[in-house]
Amino acid sequence: MLLGERLRPGDVVLLKGELGAGKTTFVRGVAQGTGSRVEVASPTFQLVRVYPGRVQLAHVDLYRVETGAELRDLGLEELADQGAVVVEWGDRLQVEGAAEIEIEHRGGDRRLIRTSHDLGH
Repeated sequence: MLLGERLRPGDVVLLKGELGAGKTTFVRGVAQGTGSRVEVASPTFQLVRVYPGRVQLAHVDLYRVETGAELRDLGLEELADQGAVVVEWGDRLQVEGAAEIEIEHRGGDRRLIRTSHDLGH
């Protein structure tokens, strides 16, 4: 939730973690932090969902994206111009200045979360 409170337009967060690690649950907290009241769902079949809030939050899921052309068609730059972007399966992308967050499932409700870049706000 704290991350959502700090996000600004143009921020990109790349989430990494195995299937079931808790990436979508993490995004729910980020969306709440932006002030969004919309229910966050996995965008696996829609690829991109946009949530209104203090800052617009685009929730992108690259699980089913296989080619560079599909990545370009998502319009990540335009989404970042309009607000913040959180990308599940972010290890498939390289975005300069993006925060990288890895979520590791440790059994039960336990998770280890590692960050490799602070957004600097």
